[in-house]
Amino acid sequence: MNTNEALSRRSFLKGAALAGAAAAGAASLAGCATADESLSSTGGDWMPAQWDYECDVLVIGYGGAGMWSSLIAADEGGAEVLVLEKAPIEGGGNSRINNGEWTVIADPERFKAYCKSFSHGLMEDEMIDAYVAEATRHTEYADKYGMSYEVAEQALAGTIPEYYFLDNDAYGGCIQISSVDGFGMQTFRELDAARQELGIEVLFDCHDEHLIQNPATKEIVGCTTMIGDEEKTVKARKGVILTTGGFEFNDDLQREYLKCYPWHFEGWRYNTGDGIRMVEEVGAKLWHMSMVISMSSMYTRDPENNFGVDAFLPTNSFFHVNRLGKRYVNEVNNGETPHNGWHVYTQFNDEIDDYDRIPTWVVFDHTNFTSGKIGVSQGDFFECGNMTSELPDELRDWDGWSEDNMAELERGWITKADTIEELAAKMAEWDPWMSAETLRATFDEYQAICDAGVDPKFDRNPETLQKLDGGPYYCYTLYPGSCSTLGGPKKNTNAQVLDTRGEVIPRLYAAGSFGNFQAHSYGITGGNNSENMTWGRIAGRHASSLDNWDGA
Repeated sequence: MNTNEALSRRSFLKGAALAGAAAAGAASLAGCATADESLSSTGGDWMPAQWDYECDVLVIGYGGAGMWSSLIAADEGGAEVLVLEKAPIEGGGNSRINNGEWTVIADPERFKAYCKSFSHGLMEDEMIDAYVAEATRHTEYADKYGMSYEVAEQALAGTIPEYYFLDNDAYGGCIQISSVDGFGMQTFRELDAARQELGIEVLFDCHDEHLIQNPATKEIVGCTTMIGDEEKTVKARKGVILTTGGFEFNDDLQREYLKCYPWHFEGWRYNTGDGIRMVEEVGAKLWHMSMVISMSSMYTRDPENNFGVDAFLPTNSFFHVNRLGKRYVNEVNNGETPHNGWHVYTQFNDEIDDYDRIPTWVVFDHTNFTSGKIGVSQGDFFECGNMTSELPDELRDWDGWSEDNMAELERGWITKADTIEELAAKMAEWDPWMSAETLRATFDEYQAICDAGVDPKFDRNPETLQKLDGGPYYCYTLYPGSCSTLGGPKKNTNAQVLDTRGEVIPRLYAAGSFGNFQAHSYGITGGNNSENMTWGRIAGRHASSLDNWDGA
């Protein structure tokens, strides 16, 4: 790789302006002008005078999709690959801190029919075919790269696939799932070892990238990036693959695209939607921007710990209320499916001109508080998320829940009061729509339901109807947001990014949660990791097969 002087910000902005003024539409790669022709037609002003780094294939984002893209481009394509990662060290993204499961297709034809059914026709046939053709090779590639796994019939998160019951229970058993001891951490270690053996370099603390686009051919020839506080230019002779993940920690994008608001996620804090801005600058079409894989999370309400947490009460002496203090759901499952539980929060109430279930308040008693820990801790069976023990200190957001819940009470993650009325007053300090009178009425109604052993409104299992004790009382908030957003640029069967006219933006690719191909609902159990594997391999293979744009 070459290391030279960086492109100045002034030169880059001038080039970006020229690119924006160029005629719309992208020629197919075969019909693109040569490098010499395009330079002469634009005066070459858009091109950096010198490059700080050069490679064949540039991958931006070192999560699961970035891992697979870089491995295949280097291993199968023989390409020189460079990876840019936003985190200061190691990387890994949400795929490193999730449960590691990935989809195993057991019946390809029935699975194709399932995709059409759960997506309500929003997933194109050709994309489903391309996905299936590649995803059926998952175990082959897992074995090739020494991944530890077992194929299982049951997922940790529940039944597979998510909507097996559609079309008269037509789809049960069409897929299976990998089971990975050690979760995503184990897979990350194994694949990162393969990356090191292939000599793929990863640069960390890379941020604020802008793609460099030939204004005549629309080809993406590299990018600028800030590494720390220094601007650098990176030349990609064959292609650029964007694997920047979702926008879980970008409030503006959430407000603009998701179907309700606000959200609070518990994952990779570097997922701030950088790739969305990058592809919009070069004319890409966005798709599936409202798609999310998420249940609900207990939100800390703590500016110093601004994320969601997996929380599970140890006994059944609790109930849920909306912002007005009213029950609205069978609390034992909160109306949730394992990966689409956020759907229950989309209820809009014109009486308050807002979503009246965001937040949802969990009200519980002292018996519950003292019966065991409420949140997840390191070493638990389901140790995932941003507190995972194997994350380096620089990447771990917190160290897990205390055994007696006292640390979380002291931090204000849990609220305590002697009476229901006092609890409602404290809730109203956070959300003024809470009514003490309504909450008291709901409390009394719930106690009566427990005495009767029947929940006529929401059909909660009688065995779970446990009265609250005499106090003190406690509460915390639930918000949508546990895993990740899935929207991003629209792509074709080669993982090539498309512009607003449906034409390929040459030499630009996307994979992973940055433009997941699932639509309408998240219906493919193990789908996020499978998405990384499928489109990461497709993108790496196709990008590395191209001729160099500079003729070298």
